[in-house]
Amino acid sequence: MCKLSTPPENSNPQQSQQRRSFLKLTMASALGLGIAATHQVMATSGGIKTPPQPENVLTPEAALERLMAGNDRYVAGLSTPLNFKDERAALVNGQNPYASILSCADSRVSPEFCFDEQRGDLFVARVAGNYLTTDFVATLEYAAAVLHTPLIMVLGHESCGAIKAAIDASDNSTQFPGHIQSIASALAPAVRAIDKQSKNRIDDVVKMNVIQNVKELKKQTPILSRLVAEKKLLVVGGVYNLKTGKVDMVA
Repeated sequence: MCKLSTPPENSNPQQSQQRRSFLKLTMASALGLGIAATHQVMATSGGIKTPPQPENVLTPEAALERLMAGNDRYVAGLSTPLNFKDERAALVNGQNPYASILSCADSRVSPEFCFDEQRGDLFVARVAGNYLTTDFVATLEYAAAVLHTPLIMVLGHESCGAIKAAIDASDNSTQFPGHIQSIASALAPAVRAIDKQSKNRIDDVVKMNVIQNVKELKKQTPILSRLVAEKKLLVVGGVYNLKTGKVDMVA
C-alpha cells in the first residue's frame, strides 16, 4: 500500500509527526473554508506556513465551480499546458488538493486531463466501475479529514465495460474469471434499479451507479456524513462523455 503524504513540519520529524497526527484528528470539525484548519495545522512550529498550493484552499461550492470550469476548458480544447518543473518544487514537502475524485479505472478517462488540472490539485481514487469499498471510503475520509478537500465527485463514464459486465452477469448469469466477478456483484444494485426494457439501459445504469454511490458516500459515518451535514463537504456525481469529453452532472 502506498504511503499518503501530509504537510511538512520544521521541528523534530518524529515529534512533529505525532503532534501533527493528533492535531489533524482533533481539528476535523474545523474544516469549513479550510483556511483556519490548514493554518492551525501548519502553525505548530510557531508560524503560519503557506500551503503547497494556496489557491487550492476553497469552499465546497468554489471547488465545484473550479472543477467544472476546468472541464469546460478541456472540452473547448483550451487546456492549460502542464508545468511539471514548477509544480514539482511546490509539492515536494506536501499536498493540498481541492477535490477528490472516485473514478473508473478506464484508460480513456483521466480526471487530471478532463478537469484540466495539474498534479497536486486532485486526490484521485480509481477502480473499474467507480464503486465504493471500505478501502475507498477510508481513502476519501483521509482526503476530507486530513487533506481538507471540500469536494468529492463520483465520476462514471459512458460505455463502461464494468457496467456492461454487471448487466451481463445479471441477465445471463455470466461468470467471469478470477476476481472480476466481484466487480459485477458490486455493481448489481445499480443494474437492478433500472428496468430491463430501458432504451438506454447501459447509460441509465452508469448514471444510477453514480447516483447510488453519491448517496452512500453522504451517509458514511463518522467523518463524511458529519462534514456533509455541516456543509463543509460537498459530494456530487458526474458522467464523462467519451465523444465530447464533457462531464454532465447527475447527482
